[in-house]
Amino acid sequence: MKGARVVPPLQRGVGGIGRGCILEVEKEKQSLSSETGDRKSVVKSMISSSLVVGGGAAGFFAAVTAAEAGASVVLLERGREVLAKVRISGGGRCNVTNACFEPKQLVRHYPRGGRELLGPFHHFQSRDTMAWFRKRGVDLKIESDGRVFPVSDQSQTIIDALRRAARKANVQVQTGVALAEINRDADGFCAKQGDALWRGERLLLATGSGAQGYVWARQFGHSIVPPVPSLFTFAISDPRLNGLSGIAVENAELTLLEQDKSQSGPLLVTHWGLSGPAVLKLSAWGARELSAGGYKATLQVNWLGLPSEDVLRRLSEMRTVAARNSLGARMAFPLPQRLWERLLGAAGVGEGRRWADLTAVESGRLAGELTAGRFAISGKGAFKEEFVTAGGVSLNEVNFSTMESRLCPGLHFAGEILDIDGVTGGFNFQSAWTTGWLAGRALAKGR
Repeated sequence: MKGARVVPPLQRGVGGIGRGCILEVEKEKQSLSSETGDRKSVVKSMISSSLVVGGGAAGFFAAVTAAEAGASVVLLERGREVLAKVRISGGGRCNVTNACFEPKQLVRHYPRGGRELLGPFHHFQSRDTMAWFRKRGVDLKIESDGRVFPVSDQSQTIIDALRRAARKANVQVQTGVALAEINRDADGFCAKQGDALWRGERLLLATGSGAQGYVWARQFGHSIVPPVPSLFTFAISDPRLNGLSGIAVENAELTLLEQDKSQSGPLLVTHWGLSGPAVLKLSAWGARELSAGGYKATLQVNWLGLPSEDVLRRLSEMRTVAARNSLGARMAFPLPQRLWERLLGAAGVGEGRRWADLTAVESGRLAGELTAGRFAISGKGAFKEEFVTAGGVSLNEVNFSTMESRLCPGLHFAGEILDIDGVTGGFNFQSAWTTGWLAGRALAKGR
């Protein structure tokens, strides 16, 4: 390239000058005004085989994968640091993945994108993710619910492993890059910020649920499924829940009656309503319908996760085995005492009433509160440990063998910019690792 010379990186990153041809080209000489000392504008360009826009889990993993396979990679991140979401996920522990190792089972945890991920999971799934991090010195543990965390219980452990891998593979990482535009020409793709330019033969968009990523995807011909929140808690104001914040049950069954969608699992009463894994899973599966309804819906709660017939049978047995005991003193089911007392009141049954005196009508009302209590959802709350969006780049426009656009050759996607989202438990990170790995391999092959 005429007049080209290698100059220092535009910003300090975790990598250095990568394999292949990464050059910064000074297109206009710097000069200082003798009077003011101001520098005249300098236009610089960095050339690589691959540009990765977005330094989250998917983009960073793709960049490392591509560089390890021989590509020269420049990663551009808008924020001040890469892997910001990794840092705060799982309450700062980082739920890396889930110990679900059968692809056909794994895809069942994705309300959107499960069908498309089946093939990719046969190439890179949870077991591969765990092997990748262990190979790079990260000790992992599997908790009782299948969630996988670093033994350190610190997300920094995961971040450090990724950054070490990036340095070793010579990924050029630049932060604080708020790109003004990305264009495609005969030589590939060109990204601009002010006077700075970056060129790449291939481009990976891994911008998460940020609006600008959708703008660029549309620019290259893609359609966007309107994004809506996923993984959120339910705002509920109901006297049956007042004062019970912090109370939890292990295996509740929840149903959105209007949507006819159900999920089960641990349930937590909060100051604003209901939370816990059962709520989060249900919010993900019902994300679109709940958004369309303004987050107002009717929730049916089975606090026991048992059929009503079994509950009625147990209540009938208690009339004999605990005849002289009061309902408040001897519970029929292993529920928190305060919740049991609140449900007795909601059923119109006094705590001091003896089991022997419980009528069939009262048993029916109590069984109804235990297994089919109805609560009005008035809105959605936040779930601080995960920020997930349903919606994004339409999946039928992407080749899931390479994560390459079917509409714009050389353009790839990975992570949450796609219309893929999973339930809580490490599944969203797994889709990021998988799509990032596939995209990274394709970037390297196309160099």
